[in-house]
Amino acid sequence: MAKDFYSKKILILDFGSQYTQLIARRVRETQVYCEIHPFNLRPERIRVFDPSGIILSGGPASIYDRGAPTADKSILGLGVPVLGICYGMQYMTHLLGGVVERARDREYGNAFLKIRDTGSLFHGFNRRREETVWMSHGDRIDKMPEGFKILASSKNSPISAMADVSRNLYGVQFHPEVAHTPKGTRILKNFLFRICGCEPLWTMRSFAERTIDDLRKKIGEERVICGISGGVDSTITAVLLHKAVGSRLTGIFVDNGLLRRGEAQEVMELFRDLYHVDIHKVNASELFLRKLRGVTDPEKKRKIIGREFIAVFEKKAKELGRAKYLAQGTLYPDVIESVSFKGPSATIKSHHNVGGLPEVMKLELIEPMRELFKDEGRQVGIELGLPREMVMRQPFPGPGLAVRILGEITSARLEILRDADAVLLDEIRRADLYEKVWQSFAVLLPVKTVGVMGDERTYENVIALRVVDSLDAMTADWTRVPYEILARISNRIINEVRGVNRVVYDISSKPPSTIEWE
Repeated sequence: MAKDFYSKKILILDFGSQYTQLIARRVRETQVYCEIHPFNLRPERIRVFDPSGIILSGGPASIYDRGAPTADKSILGLGVPVLGICYGMQYMTHLLGGVVERARDREYGNAFLKIRDTGSLFHGFNRRREETVWMSHGDRIDKMPEGFKILASSKNSPISAMADVSRNLYGVQFHPEVAHTPKGTRILKNFLFRICGCEPLWTMRSFAERTIDDLRKKIGEERVICGISGGVDSTITAVLLHKAVGSRLTGIFVDNGLLRRGEAQEVMELFRDLYHVDIHKVNASELFLRKLRGVTDPEKKRKIIGREFIAVFEKKAKELGRAKYLAQGTLYPDVIESVSFKGPSATIKSHHNVGGLPEVMKLELIEPMRELFKDEGRQVGIELGLPREMVMRQPFPGPGLAVRILGEITSARLEILRDADAVLLDEIRRADLYEKVWQSFAVLLPVKTVGVMGDERTYENVIALRVVDSLDAMTADWTRVPYEILARISNRIINEVRGVNRVVYDISSKPPSTIEWE
């Protein structure tokens, strides 16, 4: 019998690092399953999880800060390997009787590492060669706990990596998970495979096969309702369910009138004609526009759209008869956000999904994708045979074009934005950039500018173009689109989209800006 990909897994305890999700992504990329849990996870729950290894993340705190995060000391004596990264290493040192001191100078950025021991974490490294690593810390190890020895040093951190091999305890002051540590993945692989004994069992084919089988057993002869938006996550969720329960799946597609050009038709054709899913479209365009009339505040827009979506969805679900389950395309970053330490302290923007439905409708929630990152979800879609153009669709916000129209939402303004956005996407595809960037879209600004078209003076709308590169939308940088492509997009929008006489390009990164404008 084939080994289960959950049989060898890694537990990541989150102490609040901005890189915690990145640690998980790097572990998953080695085809080892892992989960992120808060730093104060109880020992009994850790034992139930039964990890092959534990990683303690970094974090913004000093161990001397009042209220600094502290884990249960017993995690270091469970008999499984533990790797502390940055704060995780300092916390391990502090727990075991070593000394952590404030560094004379905060070390942030590239550092050069001298390898002193090529066993364990640095197996396969060359002691005669310095390695570039990424440091980000204000404290450092002054004295190691008893039983530890130095594995590597840097100019600012004489104890940059340490280990007590007899107890399977390891620590690194730098961040192996970031791209700025070129050989960081090799260090993580040494920990995962050589020290923890993990195996590369986590594949999206095995995930899809197991998930379909589990869904089939769980749902049995019951019916499932799935909210379908046309986005990647809900599409793959629906296809997984369709393969598991066939005709017992009912899809509800709410057309809120805020979609891009031709999207509603594409959704219906994919599910009705290609997969033969029992899908029901609700045309609620007029309702949403009426509710949004005169609303300019972006947070109010999101709340109105979320509230009306739930009302429309619930009404249609009741018309279709009783079902036991409701499926939605929750991804792992959404799950992490709900359990991680020191998440956002203030609301940046409301998220729009069908998360409020189970409580209202008294349905049992099914989230087949909740263990997956976005890129893993796409791989599942490919394994399921979904059309590539659907699997590789760029992320699209739940409130749709409403948060890409700054100011009031009207039918006329929606048409302007749809036309401009269609031109942008057409040219991005023609330039073979669509799958190389994270997102590319147009924004309609709430200002008009003076222009000259022919011999006449104009006073018309401004379109902003936004193209960004990102791995997971947590951070993003504006894409350096070649000038000739930007020129072609601008010329086409001004010439083809009635009501626009100026195009600008957004060159701000996240942070401090967000990807979406609202």
